[in-house]
Amino acid sequence: MLNIDNIDLHYGAAQALRGVSISAEPGKVTTVLGRNGVGKTTLLRAITGRQPISAGRMDWEGTDLSTLRADARARAGIASVPQGREIFPLLTVQENLETGFGALPRALRHVPDEVFTLFPVLKDMLGRRGGDLSGGQQQQLAIGRALVMRPRLLVLDEPTEGIQPSIIQDIGRAISYLRDRGDMAILLVEQYFDFARDLCDSFAVMDRGQIVKSGTRDSMDEAELRGLLTV
Repeated sequence: MLNIDNIDLHYGAAQALRGVSISAEPGKVTTVLGRNGVGKTTLLRAITGRQPISAGRMDWEGTDLSTLRADARARAGIASVPQGREIFPLLTVQENLETGFGALPRALRHVPDEVFTLFPVLKDMLGRRGGDLSGGQQQQLAIGRALVMRPRLLVLDEPTEGIQPSIIQDIGRAISYLRDRGDMAILLVEQYFDFARDLCDSFAVMDRGQIVKSGTRDSMDEAELRGLLTV
């Protein structure tokens, strides 16, 4: 569904991505690993249309993504859960979820029951303001908002960052469920190695804007990858 081929990206004179190639398929989790500042978030910004690429190609269901604005990519089935969650603190949980309606035709503008099945706490807090939720609850809300869009590609940027262990487990179960449904590709950026290892079908390790190691979960050398993440 998503094929990224040899892309470069610059912030002014600084090159942030160098020849990056990666893919994401329905029913599978592709995990991007790496230390802070190596280009992981920049890669996701390129995919979601928040930063233009300088070279290479990004294909999504046969369409060159670079020809689509960010809002068109959302309507094409790409949903993002950004680092830091970016929920609206003064809107209620219900209103935050409904911000996902903008990419949908009118007939689909309702919150799927699946969101509350995966994250029951959201149903109990529909009238609460987003800013009153804990960090873990806000992360569940951010994922729920993305699912409202009925994505075929779900992009998650470090969903475990600053989250308590019990909610990390809930998020892991939700990602596993969405993968096993078989109709969604999931691209997960993560620094928490154990979480990423347990969920991934394939992985890519980034360093200095490049992919320095990639493979399937079955081919993963855990000691080698941990070493790459601590250098």
